[in-house]
Amino acid sequence: MGKSISIIVPCFNEQDVLPIFYKETANVLSGLNCSYEFVFINDGSNDKTLEVMQELSKKDRNVTYLSFSRNFGKEAAMYAGFCNANGDYVAVMDADMQDPPSLLTEMLNIIVKEGYDSVAARRVDRKGEPPIRSWFARKFYKLINRISDADIVDGARDFRLMKKDMVDAIVEMGEYNRFSKGIFGWIGFNTYWLPYDNTRRVAGETKWSFWKLFKYAVDGIINFSQAPLSIASWFGIVMTFLSFIMLAVIVIRRLVWGDPVAGWASTICVIIFIGGVQLFCLGVMGQYIAKTYMETKNRPHYIISETNKKGIRKVK
Repeated sequence: MGKSISIIVPCFNEQDVLPIFYKETANVLSGLNCSYEFVFINDGSNDKTLEVMQELSKKDRNVTYLSFSRNFGKEAAMYAGFCNANGDYVAVMDADMQDPPSLLTEMLNIIVKEGYDSVAARRVDRKGEPPIRSWFARKFYKLINRISDADIVDGARDFRLMKKDMVDAIVEMGEYNRFSKGIFGWIGFNTYWLPYDNTRRVAGETKWSFWKLFKYAVDGIINFSQAPLSIASWFGIVMTFLSFIMLAVIVIRRLVWGDPVAGWASTICVIIFIGGVQLFCLGVMGQYIAKTYMETKNRPHYIISETNKKGIRKVK
């Protein structure tokens, strides 16, 4: 085949699983007729993740590591990997073994033999996840596909193998507020969805709490849809229309029956309701303004404090 593969692995406190991941993935890659490199990104871990990466790089010259100056988040870590991957094919994988390395062989065969630009993994079940979390995840995928241009399949993972042309397109999308699942779908390219059964972590605990996942979902919706702004606008139109109707009813009632419409409780309820709607709409607009504000700052996506790779930009 004569091609090369880059494996991008964002890591945050993965000292226990990293040696297992490296061993299993290296075994799979050694069976492929191509060269390979690992691009490990230490996303501000506070355990011995960096030390493990350094030891692996000493044993294997195909191991590259980038260590951030602090925790910038998984999106920044993936972007750093995309910017520094040299392979003809590039894969993104989690170190916790929930992305089975054994699938890489099938992914590569599909791209080479069937002509796809990428092969993306999706879980066909959510065994081991809390039911409430699974329910919200399914609803999120349905919602974002309805209100945005992002093509995100239910159960989609970040785990995928892509041609370098697709990775270059991702790098060109240098926005600060990143939502990679949406970016993968938005840029297009011919993608094959590879189903697989859900697997659990081999060690450690997940870094994604329900609240973090909720914030991530909100970011995805705001980054790839203007629907929340439209909803806020329609709220304003509807409330204005209802206000005119209520005003007309009050005036007519006063002129015909001389009824002053007594009752402060109902008035307070209406005021509180309208005030709540207004604050909700302001909050939605505030989210978009905040995203725009962060984009205009033009801050770097990440800062690399240490690496064994020469000739790279440490701030991007």
